[in-house]
Amino acid sequence: MDKTRQVKISKYLSKHLRHTPERLGLTLAPGGWVSVDELLAACAAHQFSLTRTELEEVVATSDKQRFSFDETKTRIRANQGHSVAVDLQLEPQTPPDVLYHGTGERSVSAILESGLLKMSRHHVHLSQEIETARKVGMRHGRPAIFTVDAAAMHQAGFSFYCSDNGVWLVDRVPPQYLTAIPTS
Repeated sequence: MDKTRQVKISKYLSKHLRHTPERLGLTLAPGGWVSVDELLAACAAHQFSLTRTELEEVVATSDKQRFSFDETKTRIRANQGHSVAVDLQLEPQTPPDVLYHGTGERSVSAILESGLLKMSRHHVHLSQEIETARKVGMRHGRPAIFTVDAAAMHQAGFSFYCSDNGVWLVDRVPPQYLTAIPTS
């Protein structure tokens, strides 16, 4: 499958598995799961033909690893980033001592004042690598990167979760746990 088709499928799945499953007539089960057969039928019914082989390729090769199959490959879900109500059934975990968050430069002053807020999502997304945070920040213009003192937050009682694709999730990050990293 060519890269253009792969990106198109990934964006379509992101939209419907994270934000608007009802538009395809889907209901997310606990954990965010939907039946692969139901998803493929719903896509076809909405003039977005998708084969199981294409779906498997997108899940396996997507650089952001946004989606996962269950162990039987009969159900699929978006790993994180939902704006619809869903319990991903993730267990709290001990985070690395330091995590990173990338955003656009124009958000720095608000973040330093209020911290990182989940906004319309279920969690704030954090990464283990500066480069991943930089790439995320670049989607919002000139990137700004923050270090997050995850060890201190965890010790203070904040719960952290790690999605199947390695994205760390937390409800919020108060400003006292953030340090802006110079990017120039």
